[in-house]
Amino acid sequence: MPEQTYLPLVEFTRGAIVESIHCGVVVVSDHAGNILFKIGDENLITYLRSTAKPLQVLALLEHPEAAHYHFEDDEIAIMCASHSGTDEHVAVLKKLQEKVSIDENDLQCGTHLPFDRITANQVVRGETRLSTLQHNCSGKHSGMLALAKLLAEPKESYLSPDRPTQQLILQTCGEMLDVPFSRFEMGIDGCSAPVFAVPMRNAAQAYARLCQPDHLTPRRMHACRCVTRAMMAHPFLVAGPERFDTAVMQSLPGKLIAKTGAEGFFGIGIMPDSIKPGSPGIGIMVKICDGDLKERARPVVCMTILRHLGLLTPDVETLLKTYDRGNISNWRDIAVGEVRPSTELLEALQSWKI
Repeated sequence: MPEQTYLPLVEFTRGAIVESIHCGVVVVSDHAGNILFKIGDENLITYLRSTAKPLQVLALLEHPEAAHYHFEDDEIAIMCASHSGTDEHVAVLKKLQEKVSIDENDLQCGTHLPFDRITANQVVRGETRLSTLQHNCSGKHSGMLALAKLLAEPKESYLSPDRPTQQLILQTCGEMLDVPFSRFEMGIDGCSAPVFAVPMRNAAQAYARLCQPDHLTPRRMHACRCVTRAMMAHPFLVAGPERFDTAVMQSLPGKLIAKTGAEGFFGIGIMPDSIKPGSPGIGIMVKICDGDLKERARPVVCMTILRHLGLLTPDVETLLKTYDRGNISNWRDIAVGEVRPSTELLEALQSWKI
């Protein structure tokens, strides 16, 4: 890989030694594509994974006949979610699927143990049946099936990348990302849906557009506002308990949307006027190059950026303490080291004037 593609973002120390380093890329953009801050290669082409969900659902919400479904905010939020599979998530999915006239057997996402520890233990003990509705992407798939019905496409082919449903989703995402979808690097996601890779700078711009859609068509502007309103109104449905996406939206109500993606990706959209009166909507994209499997780096990076933007009041700092820099303790609760933003990240932020 090019030497400067990824730069150190988060350090883990033990004693006086830096024991581990998470490297990555951060790009911050406004809706016009102006880069406000970056560390690492802003042109890195990588998969958005589930961070793309708030963009993918736009194709459904802006369809002329989507009003027929009368989607409520909780249903839109679950279509944007990588949810934890709790009973609350499943209840909203059942309501959505009844409205769309589909059921769990129509979903082609597969199954996995719920992300929520309590619900997963219930499945293991045989107290709850494992269902596709507990799959973190079941909301996205339900939305794709709803779009397939509007397009009169057989539900069996709703994931085919060359069929109308996915073609319309890709076209819509391409317009939001300012990249023709014919130029997407394509792959298959963990849930079997098509997944696309684009430059980080375009992903950041798309989230800024999502939060400040003033220059988009009226129909798309309305769809974007439905997405941001729903995610901010129902942060628990977007992720779940002990999840940074949910916690940061709950702690900063009405100010931002947050969405994780697999393999170290994370997106935040800051709403206009949230930083200060007259401040624009901005998109923040984070990619950790080692995949950040245990999600220990992305929250620290995001907290560091949100702090620089002046969004972390003392009360918010307290609410989000477990996701921030701090001591590393051993099994006897003895402090043995520290997790902290890298010197490179802190020095880069010093030159970003808000």
